[in-house]
Amino acid sequence: MFSKACEYGIRATIHISHQSQKGQRVSLKEVAKAIDSPVAFTAKILQSLANNNIIVSTKGATGGYEIPQSNHDIVTLLQIVEAIDGDNIYNGCGLGLNQCNELKPCPIHFQFKAIRDNLKNMLQTTNINELANGLHNGVAFLKR
Repeated sequence: MFSKACEYGIRATIHISHQSQKGQRVSLKEVAKAIDSPVAFTAKILQSLANNNIIVSTKGATGGYEIPQSNHDIVTLLQIVEAIDGDNIYNGCGLGLNQCNELKPCPIHFQFKAIRDNLKNMLQTTNINELANGLHNGVAFLKR
């Protein structure tokens, strides 16, 4: 459903949020290891997240990635998905057609639209704090 970059971006943001809740910044290598992603690929993803003000990057000896406490309840999955994959996941045609719309629907348009609308609602209403708390409480995991 999401691109590999988006999956890693969501996992990275959750990991960074979890560490930020403990007052810690994390390095690129720590993030890559935690989400089981190649370092160079992770760097590009984290750059996109930082450019979209989802995470903060601090340089220097005590630097690393973090999410300010004030943003934990504000950052949603929708922001992460849009930062990496754009909005095609909940705007595009289920069959990949360019001309699919309400007036010229593809064979699955209306069924797929309902799924897309539910997905968009879930992405809009799920914040990073909820997901990081799942890690903190041991009810959710980032690795297989």
